[in-house]
Amino acid sequence: MSFLSDALGRVKPSATIAVTQKARDLKAQGRDVISLGAGEPDFDTPENVKQAAIAAIERGETKYTPVSGIPELRQAIAAKFKRENGLDYTPDQVIACTGGKQVLFNAFLATLNPGDEVVIPAPYWVSYPEMVALCGGTPVTVDTKLENDFKLAPEDLDRAITPKTKWFLFNSPSNPSGAAYSRAELKALTDVLLRHPHVWVLTDDMYEHLCYGDFEFVTPAQVEPKLYDRTLTMNGVSKAYAMTGWRLGYAAGPLSLIKAMDKAQGQQTSGACSITQWAAVEALNGPQDFLAERRKIFEDRRNLVVSMLNQAPGISCPTPEGAFYVYPSCAGLIGKKTQAGKVIETDEDFVTELLEAEGVAVVHGSAFGLGPNFRISYATSTEALEEACTRIQRFCNTLR
Repeated sequence: MSFLSDALGRVKPSATIAVTQKARDLKAQGRDVISLGAGEPDFDTPENVKQAAIAAIERGETKYTPVSGIPELRQAIAAKFKRENGLDYTPDQVIACTGGKQVLFNAFLATLNPGDEVVIPAPYWVSYPEMVALCGGTPVTVDTKLENDFKLAPEDLDRAITPKTKWFLFNSPSNPSGAAYSRAELKALTDVLLRHPHVWVLTDDMYEHLCYGDFEFVTPAQVEPKLYDRTLTMNGVSKAYAMTGWRLGYAAGPLSLIKAMDKAQGQQTSGACSITQWAAVEALNGPQDFLAERRKIFEDRRNLVVSMLNQAPGISCPTPEGAFYVYPSCAGLIGKKTQAGKVIETDEDFVTELLEAEGVAVVHGSAFGLGPNFRISYATSTEALEEACTRIQRFCNTLR
């Protein structure tokens, strides 16, 4: 009899973490590796946010906090939702967690029973289905298409919903594809959800501030107020404010759900790090002008990567509206051989051989539920991206 739980057997290790670690290991061995696997901004945390953390330490803000967060942070989060999304939440409808992952895990732990289904568009962030499975639910993935820019069609959402569906998990802009839904596209999805009143919406808005051009970000409860009472709106400070290591995600929703999540978190971690919470207060309440500057840099990087990848034979890369990822297809390379005679049969073969031949680490698309594709994170320097794309072009040119 196995000592390990059945629940653990239902999940796979994180592919993005695995690729990042493999790149680290190869670098430690002296290999010249460019790692494009991690979803982490290369910018530093803003200075005012760091200073707020230092001031909190010096004030002695080093004790346990309320499970759902200090009052100042919950108020700042409620103010952010009102200011930026037109959503009215009271501070007691808000919860702060140790990263966005804990928000999701708390929500699923508090609501899922065996047999409950969660509809997840593919490609999806690698942790979504695994969290659902860990909490006893059943992930139901719905494929999107490259020709539709990896956006879920309303009729496909409608078909995926059953009497067992409890949640629709929505992410825009998307990790891994960068796809973002316009107001009209999102309204078409919320119209479907209005016809299924038993389905709740968990929207992951982590990349809200990383939309490019004149694209306007909107979130489900904003587009369709009738969904307000069954929507959990999630966000965090990791991507926009370059605070990945600080570990602070947050969400707002119906009071009954927030209380249930508070109960679950109270038996896991209790409150998030006190210093991080004070830093997040400053991030949300402080100056926001740096966001536009960083957004422009990301947009320029996106344009560079899309252009160079589309010059590589066998690769097709759409231009995403947001986040800092591209999700190119390598379908044109399946069946080809490397110079050593290795046949590229899958997207995992492609990324493995690319890393071996050229020292470029990317994540295979099948890890995100849809292939043959691969994900590149362009949250790194322009110089590194240019060199990486040159190496990818070179590798593709060697395949026969």
